[in-house]
Amino acid sequence: MSGTKGKVVAITGASSGIGEATALLLAERGAKVVLGARGPDRLAALADRIARTGGEAAYAPTDIKRRDDLSALVKLACERYGKLDVLVNNAGVMPISPLDDLRVEDWEEMIDVNIKGVLYGIAAALPVFRTQGFGQFVNIASVAGLKTVPNMAVYSGTKFAVRAISEGLRQEAGDHLRVTIISPGMVRTNFAEGVTNQTVKAQLEQSRDTFAMRAVAIARAITFAIEQPPDVDVNEIVVRPTAQK
Repeated sequence: MSGTKGKVVAITGASSGIGEATALLLAERGAKVVLGARGPDRLAALADRIARTGGEAAYAPTDIKRRDDLSALVKLACERYGKLDVLVNNAGVMPISPLDDLRVEDWEEMIDVNIKGVLYGIAAALPVFRTQGFGQFVNIASVAGLKTVPNMAVYSGTKFAVRAISEGLRQEAGDHLRVTIISPGMVRTNFAEGVTNQTVKAQLEQSRDTFAMRAVAIARAITFAIEQPPDVDVNEIVVRPTAQK
């Protein structure tokens, strides 16, 4: 409890999946969570759920393709709670397909959300962390950032980029800022909804329903990294379902 109690944690993609599970777990452990996602209704419902169980939550509709939205989310945390301890760059999309499909709009969406969205989060929070003299980035990558497989070339490229950016940031961060990469395997979320190739979508859904882990598994990994003492930086955690190859 002591490692998370009172910490202010902003989370993108907070209205469902890993983001929602992380918000609930951190709030349960005494953190003040600042929720960002595109859907205001789901955000409001989640914030109310947290408040009804004794937690503290604020929220702002956030499209991470808009740099101003990330700046507003960080500003909300600082104005409401006086600081920001952690930014969890969680929001991401996964409309995977064979390169031969030439789904260029899907490629652009993955680049805009998975790479530029993380960079916008860094741009919003890094000056705050420097001024405070403390702070932590938790950037959600993927096992696809460790290994490329068919149909995932562009998605995998974006997650390799998240890992490279995060490692570069860690090396530049100095003695007082922490940077953590979380690389999940298959998680039981709605990630397949954005897949436009129906064959690939069906394969993903079958795998998800067969062996994917619950989102709370990733929430626990994020919480573990956050609750460490200030002089301990958990750099990367890879979490897979036991059955995943």
